[in-house]
Amino acid sequence: MQGWDKNLNQVMQELKKVIIGKDKIIEKVLMAILAGGHVLIEDIPGVGKTTLALAISKVLQLDYRRMQFTPDVLPSDVVGFQMLSPDGKMQYRPGSIMCNLFLADEINRTSSKTQSALLEVMEEGNVTVDGVTRPLPRPFVVIATQNPIGSVGTQMLPESQMDRFMVRLTMGYPDIASEIGMLKDREGGNPLERVENVLSRRDLLQIQEMVENTYIHDAVYEYIAALVQKTREGDMLSLGVSPRGTIALANMSKAAAYLSGRDYVIPDDVKKVFCDVTKHRMLLAPKARLNRTTMDDVARGILTSVSAPRLHKK
Repeated sequence: MQGWDKNLNQVMQELKKVIIGKDKIIEKVLMAILAGGHVLIEDIPGVGKTTLALAISKVLQLDYRRMQFTPDVLPSDVVGFQMLSPDGKMQYRPGSIMCNLFLADEINRTSSKTQSALLEVMEEGNVTVDGVTRPLPRPFVVIATQNPIGSVGTQMLPESQMDRFMVRLTMGYPDIASEIGMLKDREGGNPLERVENVLSRRDLLQIQEMVENTYIHDAVYEYIAALVQKTREGDMLSLGVSPRGTIALANMSKAAAYLSGRDYVIPDDVKKVFCDVTKHRMLLAPKARLNRTTMDDVARGILTSVSAPRLHKK
């Protein structure tokens, strides 16, 4: 495991060449990829979402495609379609989704039908066109973006579809020091050109398997379940975390443990990822909105109210 730790540290260093001052965001995107999940980044334009996806594709040797989601994008543009070939046979023309890393830019600006087609593929890991099912390349990850402003003409993802993303993240503006560093860094050209490949696709699949096999003690399972159960109680939330969210929390906790150099999960791993995994899966109740309580307040309150177990080494 130590060899992989060194490689993953190098992955982080390469990504930091192009995304300055956002180490925690880089780390959590990497966690989601190692856990086999998908990422939703909700942020304003120009903060580096596309640059981050491009850098990840180079560092991890992933076949990368980007689609700008607009109202005229059709489901067939995403999943592909059948067409008549010159020999009179029907031939499958792959859609943009047939890649390792798919960037769905401004997913909220396309039709709900196209959104559903993408999210179904994310869930199933396959593409079905005219009754024929084809597997997606492995590894496969979707990084989708949403612009929280300028909502005219958009189709916001419903809660049932938001649930398909392992985490929702916000990059935000850089601080002054990071922005100055970004300006200086670009004097010598595009930093993306200096990013080097660290891992192969096969390496990533091996690491994903190791993350999946990371050990979770029964007491930590109980802690995860208690946190999720707390989201379904009380009067501050009208919608709690689904069982799919419980699984995502466990898987992200495994990835957090792995990035910390451990093959077992501790409660701090769960705390580290809890808010990013759960906030987009919950809905504030009217009482919370009246009291001006935010989702961050609720999530942090749940973490405070549930006691973490103490694990003792044998």
